Amino acid sequence: MRALTAALLSALALSACTPPQPPVLDTRTQDTRTFTAVVPTLSPVPGADLYQGKMAGLRGEASYAIEVPANWNGQLVMYAHGYAGEGKELRVQAPPLRALWLSQGYAWAASSYSANYYDVQAGVEDTNALANAFGSLTGGKYGAPKKTLIVGVSMGGHVAGAAVEKETLATAKNKTTYAAALPLCGVMDEEYEFQWLGDYPLVAAQLAGLGPKAFPQGQDTFRALLPDILAANFSSTAGATWQENATQGAKLREIARNLTGGPRPVFELGFRSAQWQQAVLSTGGADGTVMGVLPRNIYSNANTTYRWTQGATPTEAEKAFNASIVRVTAAADPNPARPGTVRWLPRVNGEFSVPVLTMHTTGDFYVPFRHQQLYRAAANAAGNGERLVQRAIRAAGHCEFTPAELVEAFTDLVKWEATGVKPAGDDVTTPSVVADPAYGCRFTRGTRAGVDACPAN
Repeated sequence: MRALTAALLSALALSACTPPQPPVLDTRTQDTRTFTAVVPTLSPVPGADLYQGKMAGLRGEASYAIEVPANWNGQLVMYAHGYAGEGKELRVQAPPLRALWLSQGYAWAASSYSANYYDVQAGVEDTNALANAFGSLTGGKYGAPKKTLIVGVSMGGHVAGAAVEKETLATAKNKTTYAAALPLCGVMDEEYEFQWLGDYPLVAAQLAGLGPKAFPQGQDTFRALLPDILAANFSSTAGATWQENATQGAKLREIARNLTGGPRPVFELGFRSAQWQQAVLSTGGADGTVMGVLPRNIYSNANTTYRWTQGATPTEAEKAFNASIVRVTAAADPNPARPGTVRWLPRVNGEFSVPVLTMHTTGDFYVPFRHQQLYRAAANAAGNGERLVQRAIRAAGHCEFTPAELVEAFTDLVKWEATGVKPAGDDVTTPSVVADPAYGCRFTRGTRAGVDACPAN
């Protein structure tokens, strides 16, 4: 006992003399990737100054474009682009509202971000850094904007939503204050999106009797099994529209409906879209690190109950399905707070203090309408329900908005920010409202193939 005590005291004394070691930082695949910023070659608009180049970003260089009209109103719109794939080249994407902004006197700027993949951390930090450098990058010709707005599409919607969050304002390396935000077809719950992309391929495999073979064996195994998974669930996968079969496929369709926001118009058109089915199924077998953007798995279905019926309780068949499906548990703290910057997947908590207007298609199968329901719940819980307006659009595609819908949304947002008069929106959470056949008619402008026309006013 004395020897043990002496050894312990000796160890304690040694530790007291040893300087504290820095914590071991997480390593992830994204940190090993390199990218090349490509200087944009946009054609200038007559009557506007166009600046294009490269600047320092969070992970290396990012390319940028800035355009300022001769009748500049002193306001700057930051445009956050969507997912740009896995390539090495970083490119600026011109905003769809470029012409409108310039005609109304708004300057705009867009970053390529300094990384591809789903790197929203780089998206937020590099967009903010570009906004802050507006004066210097325009050669001092223009002073600091009197007001800065942010508009983002898809992954850029995540950027725009996160950019105005309390946590981002407190933790970002590059701090920027935005007057208002317009997240379009955005990822408004950073965890839900990757739950959905994990759930759907797993459910499809399970319904095909291949769940344990497909998971957790990796993407190569899932891709090898995909023809059999499709054959078990779909009677046709030829052409732009797939058709589910009446047995397993019908269950898959209803599980997907329940996971993505419940009964609503245009869901089935989105479900049968080959483009978006392939996009979601392409994630099958992934490990939940968001392609290496996170160091540990974020996906879990440990407490998920999959339903293909609408009753108050699961049927016996549903109970059996849930008892047999492969279960995956997320790693502890896969998306921790980061020192000196925002999280790898910046949080969207509903904690914002400026007007936010969102727009989402009801049939979106890739970034589902459910995002809007979760965002509404978060905003309400944070006491910000009155600062949020949401609009549902009757379309099947991801980010399938008409020019008229985009113009109206931006116009209403800036009028709200300037006057304090809140524009109208849609109820996205009341099931009976969302399930109404006419849901989404209020702000849908124009018709889409395969979508029922709204009743005449």
